[in-house]
Amino acid sequence: MLIYTKTGDSGYTSLFSGGRVLKSDIRISAYGTIDELSSFIGLLRCNEIPQRDKNMLISIQKELINISSELAVKKGNKFVIDKILENKIRKLEKEIDFINIDLQPLKEFILSGSNKINSICHICRTVCRRAERFVVKLSEEEKINPLLLKYLNRLSDYFFVLARQFA
Repeated sequence: MLIYTKTGDSGYTSLFSGGRVLKSDIRISAYGTIDELSSFIGLLRCNEIPQRDKNMLISIQKELINISSELAVKKGNKFVIDKILENKIRKLEKEIDFINIDLQPLKEFILSGSNKINSICHICRTVCRRAERFVVKLSEEEKINPLLLKYLNRLSDYFFVLARQFA
């Protein structure tokens, strides 16, 4: 099987639901940034962190695949894909609360860079925020699942407390 198809050489790419759009389309920026986030999460998992955190990160990566799939399908299409559900958001919230119990109250802005793991967590947080901005922009153009934005917002909060945990 050839890896290169040459079908994207003119600046267009295919959507999961069919049809082609420019690679500069906001939809491509949204799920491309989510793919970037997943790659950084993979980098984070390669470090010496507790297994509980690794398991949570694997779960998040799987959800990000679902989100990307949902974004790669234009509305009105008959594709059946797993959609983000409220229980996935609650799972993030529970994990944030679990981590936050042992953290000191914030009294000032914090700088990333206290160590490699902390820095990667902050990269994940900022890439997640960028993905969220792209999804917000897409939502201005078409109706999207509002739970996508809620999940991404909560996910950046998760990476913030995770970074504090590893500071």
